[in-house]
Amino acid sequence: MNIKRDIRFRVYVAFTGICLLGLAILAKATLIQVKEGPKLRKVAMEMHTDTATLRAERGNIFTEDGVLLCSSIPQFDIYIDFSVIKPKLFNDSVGKLCQDLATLFHDQTAAQYLQEFKEAYDSTDRYYFLHRNIPYYQFQQLRTFPIFNKGKAYGGLIAITKIKRDMPFGTLAGSVIGKWRDSGTSVGLEESYDSLLTGENGSCVVQKQPGGWVPIEGSELEPVNGEDIVTTIDVAIQSDAEMALKSVLEHYKCQYGTCIVMEVQTGKIRALVNLGEHKDGSFFEDPDFLNYALAPTEPGSTFKLATLISILSDKFVTINSIVDAKGGEAHFGSFVVKDSHKGLGKITIKKAFAESSNAAFATLANGFYTNDPERFYDHLQSLGLGKRTGLDIPNEHRPKITPFKDWQGSSLPAMGMGYDVQISPMHTCMMYNAIANNGRMMRPYLVSSVREYGKDVKTFSPKAVSEKIADSATIAQVKECMEEVVLDGTAKTIKSPYYSIAGKTGTAKVADRGISYKDGIYQGSFVGFFPADRPKYTIAIVVRTKKGSTAYYGAAIAAPVFKVISDRVFANGMGAWSGPLDSLSKLPNKPVVAKDATASSYRYLLNNFGLKADVDDIPQAAISRLMVDSSKKLVLRSEQVTEGVVPNVKGMGLKDAVYLLENQGMQVIVRGAGRVQAQSVAPGSKFSKGQNIILQLS
Repeated sequence: MNIKRDIRFRVYVAFTGICLLGLAILAKATLIQVKEGPKLRKVAMEMHTDTATLRAERGNIFTEDGVLLCSSIPQFDIYIDFSVIKPKLFNDSVGKLCQDLATLFHDQTAAQYLQEFKEAYDSTDRYYFLHRNIPYYQFQQLRTFPIFNKGKAYGGLIAITKIKRDMPFGTLAGSVIGKWRDSGTSVGLEESYDSLLTGENGSCVVQKQPGGWVPIEGSELEPVNGEDIVTTIDVAIQSDAEMALKSVLEHYKCQYGTCIVMEVQTGKIRALVNLGEHKDGSFFEDPDFLNYALAPTEPGSTFKLATLISILSDKFVTINSIVDAKGGEAHFGSFVVKDSHKGLGKITIKKAFAESSNAAFATLANGFYTNDPERFYDHLQSLGLGKRTGLDIPNEHRPKITPFKDWQGSSLPAMGMGYDVQISPMHTCMMYNAIANNGRMMRPYLVSSVREYGKDVKTFSPKAVSEKIADSATIAQVKECMEEVVLDGTAKTIKSPYYSIAGKTGTAKVADRGISYKDGIYQGSFVGFFPADRPKYTIAIVVRTKKGSTAYYGAAIAAPVFKVISDRVFANGMGAWSGPLDSLSKLPNKPVVAKDATASSYRYLLNNFGLKADVDDIPQAAISRLMVDSSKKLVLRSEQVTEGVVPNVKGMGLKDAVYLLENQGMQVIVRGAGRVQAQSVAPGSKFSKGQNIILQLS
């Protein structure tokens, strides 16, 4: 009996304990559900959700006439997750997939792809690398291939999207446009206007699903795309300037060169070229190179303009006053100044400027300002040579003009001829441009407006640094001296029969950045404007030679660059033929070439001349050249289009241009209406089938 009671007691105790435990669990579950539930549900949700960044599209960079210079394009790194591909799908379709890949990428055969894929599939590779940096049009094709057309969840296609900044014209104007890096170490306009170009990123909540991360509807915070900027660069002038400068650098085996083309009345920079020698001996624009246009150096004889402006403004002389060049050698204590040419004695200041006499200008500066050096110093400051130009790209260095109180005995004569002072080519260009602009010095600038959805939201107007750097009489005399340089001075080799040029040559020995005068490295320069009687553009060229170079004078290595650019610009709109259309008697006795037009364009031209030529056999879409030979006979010749090489379609109508390019296998993107003004892939360059080319029409 006692045993039964004891067993019953134990059962009751156990049952009661179990009931109490159940009640405790129920109470705890209720507590968790009510009190801690929201917090735990949030934690659980966070384990299966994430916030994804919706990247803003970076703004584009255009020219004023709508030509695209830089834009953002997507690129893709492609991987394959073989673990999600079913055996039947793989076995049935992998052969066709490999054939398609071999055709698309041309990097290996279908058999090689097949062997690699079978090995990766057998090892269940979940992140097999297929290809890097493929363009969007190839990615679109890839998504249609067998297996991959099943998507990421079942076809294993993994695409990592990246944004690349693309410059349709290659490295053209690269030092101006600059380079964008996600790390924040951009250069050029990409850095100066980064805050406008970047925009604001958006975000959305994504939830983990069996097939990957899926956006939750309604959670999107849309990104604000970056604004576009419109640069003052003219693609045609930039291209001509780069071609001309590159030719000289390669021919004379120089270190580097820079060229600036500034619009006289506005200060707009129409071209800015910086070409430095690379390890392979080639020259092209590299944004990471030093911006030579903004790097202060001793300018040499182009600085004589500052001396001339000073002595004329102070009314010490006129350009017809006599100065003693002392046979080309002048002594200032132990400091000796020599001319590159001997025999110059007592000559006019105009002649001294035209012949670039160091002895004469050292004598003038020293003679008039020895007792009042502050006066000369103030002139240099009033010309803006003591401060940065303010050009809207970063990393401009400050010029170096030693305060007059620290000058030595050789300072005045040295500065009078362009030494013992360091200014940038941009400073020199501004000073000469002010003469062209009747004394009004303009601030140079590279961006004319900011656009949002195709409309200007901010514009930048021309701004004067100084309304008058000198009086009108001084400006007129300076212009006369500059014209004499080209008419009968050191730059007479670039004189043109069609338009007038005013300018100044410069040659300086170099002593900077670890180089001494003894190394025999020179800097040749030419700065001028044209047409001299109604200036449109000012051009500054500076070329740095190597040790032992046989050609280093500004007249030899810089002035010819000016002539090529000015001839091109003049011929392309500044100097249209003004004589009677039915007369060819004034054409030079050498072939004259009219480029970039179709045969139909020449028919129109010939009709206006009242002449005929046999052009019926030339296809409408052929690239042709109209030539006037030495007998004044018109000759129309068709040029062959080389397969795999981009033809020059500038000047063509849309139909002709598209016909040529698509026959070559290119994908044509058209912007604007009218005739082709620019093409994004340079003529003569090689291309791959299916490559995009942008045609800008106007």
